[in-house]
Amino acid sequence: MPRSHQGRRCPPMSQEFFMRIFAATSRYVQGAGALDALGQHCRPLGSHAFVVTDTDMARLLGERVTASFQAAGLTSELRVFPGEITHAAIAELAEQALAFGAQMIVGLGGGKALDTAKGVALKLGARSVSVPTIASNDGPASAAIAVYDENHIMQDILQLPRNPELVLVDSQIIANAPVRFLRAGIGDAISKKFEAEACAAAGATTLLGTPASLTGLMAAEACYQVIRQHAVAAMCAAQEKRVDDDLEALIEATVLLSTLSFENGGLSLAHALARGFSYLERAKGTLHGDHVAYGLLVQLVMERRDIAFIQDICEFYRGLGLPTRLTDFGLERPTPVEIRELAEKSMVSPSAARFAPAVDADQLEVAIQRVETLTAR
Repeated sequence: MPRSHQGRRCPPMSQEFFMRIFAATSRYVQGAGALDALGQHCRPLGSHAFVVTDTDMARLLGERVTASFQAAGLTSELRVFPGEITHAAIAELAEQALAFGAQMIVGLGGGKALDTAKGVALKLGARSVSVPTIASNDGPASAAIAVYDENHIMQDILQLPRNPELVLVDSQIIANAPVRFLRAGIGDAISKKFEAEACAAAGATTLLGTPASLTGLMAAEACYQVIRQHAVAAMCAAQEKRVDDDLEALIEATVLLSTLSFENGGLSLAHALARGFSYLERAKGTLHGDHVAYGLLVQLVMERRDIAFIQDICEFYRGLGLPTRLTDFGLERPTPVEIRELAEKSMVSPSAARFAPAVDADQLEVAIQRVETLTAR
């Protein structure tokens, strides 16, 4: 026996304790003009590509996508999804893709188009490809599929058996999109460090059913640092529709690093608050990433973080135009009923349980009120 082990007895541990699952896309491609190489990168996945997109992207990018597949010697068919990701929409498109003989399902557009495409891929057992045209959240690279009803109330979170085989991000297309989407992407990604750390501290499991991994925690830390270093300059570049190193770094953080963080690190209170926002009538039309950004402030209050640290985050938010108050979501003079509803509906999310000590709606309500007081001007 090695000397370092003499006299030591290791406590018995279950096999489950040691289990770690690392989830990630097989291929990530990013850069200005990358869309024109889509067919080339899809070639290893099959010969028939079924593309799910929205009306605007079909008009703006449809010809480029089709030309890319033709140049690679692949057959493609482009279909427009109905606008909301529902079980019915997935089922209808799956029938069309099956009739086409699809070997891969390509999502082109924002989160709804991408999740609809992933839903079709799941239903058919086909390979999944994500081509985001905005960077408003980290959905493109994840295996998660958020399914809603016609009123955009979340119904299910489905899971692909593995992450998309390919995620292709054309940085110039991201730069050309309205900057509010990129801002929301920052809000969605900046929370991941704190949520992964909260999950690890609580001994909670990720969506993969295993504890937060070192890789997930390191990705979350890197995601936060990249955002703090590059976000301000990147937003300036995006406002000028210009791609530079800062914007490339920010896109990688919001699309790739953020996904590695939450899938391998976990989600906590910040994302629980995002679920609660979907029930607030006066907040309808606001973006998921903005909800998460505000949710992070609530989580930091629940963690009893130093006030100076919370105020530093708030100043960073204000410099980017991220929300710090409920007023920023259209809730001018939020009522006690609305604050209570936000707290109660947030508890519906499984992410609310990934925090220690355990929280309840009463505590969240107090924390929300505390954020409103801290951010009052």
